[in-house]
Amino acid sequence: MTETASDPHLQAELLMQALPHMLRYDEATIVVKYGGHAMGDEEGARSFAKDMVLLEQSGVNPVVVHGGGPQIGAMLNRLGIKSEFAAGLRVTDKPTVEVVEMVLAGLINKQIVGLINREGGRAVGLCGKDGGMVTARKINRTVVDEGSNLEKVVDLGFVGEPEKVDTAVLDVMLGREVIPVLAPVANGSDGETYNINADTFAGAVAGALKSKRLLLLTDVPGVLDKNKNLIKQLRVEEIRGLIADGTITGGMIPKVETCIYALEQGVEGVVILDGKVPHAVLLELLTDHGAGTLITR
Repeated sequence: MTETASDPHLQAELLMQALPHMLRYDEATIVVKYGGHAMGDEEGARSFAKDMVLLEQSGVNPVVVHGGGPQIGAMLNRLGIKSEFAAGLRVTDKPTVEVVEMVLAGLINKQIVGLINREGGRAVGLCGKDGGMVTARKINRTVVDEGSNLEKVVDLGFVGEPEKVDTAVLDVMLGREVIPVLAPVANGSDGETYNINADTFAGAVAGALKSKRLLLLTDVPGVLDKNKNLIKQLRVEEIRGLIADGTITGGMIPKVETCIYALEQGVEGVVILDGKVPHAVLLELLTDHGAGTLITR
């Protein structure tokens, strides 16, 4: 028996700390982006599923948006389909987008749904196509050619970003003991299927729902300073300076840009945190010290 389970005084202290936070998030919508790298091993996935069920049972309305980059890469390799990246995004031709949809909206989505349901929840798996939830627009990226040092536009194929979000389907589910699990695949107005970056998809959904929190689970503790120490809280104007002075670099830049976009759309706060830490979501939402970097307006 663990110390926590056997010590009633410690249990009471934990409850006293958690209860004010539980009241704060009562009936609030929380969008959680569950990254492909954060999914980790089976034990970590079960832990995440338990957290989602506990949040729902505590009166919170969780919405899960998941990625799956590593799993898509593995399936493409198995099928012998070569995959390239440009500006941090997967160049997605027709055969690739079919695999992306199969892995995201099929395999991974239903695995997460199954885990949540096994832990006593009631999860429903959807993607951006369902109910016309998300309409995508095609995007291209400008990169610098290493040979000529000149900028060039790269056609990413069937890679998109959210153009419009219709929350009608989610509105029917939220507050009714249902946990939506969303795959970031959507139709464009041209009828084509588009692969959308999961962070961007989650930010758009969170903004449309005016969620109280958007949690971006990743494989790093949060935003780090130049000494690699966690920055626990940031305002939008501070982020601009950290990008300019080189503190925020690489893949963290599009993450914080998603945070800024979500805040501009009406999300109260966005947190970047390490999804590999057991119960990271509960630590962030239900404890005084949190678990990552909170970004606010």
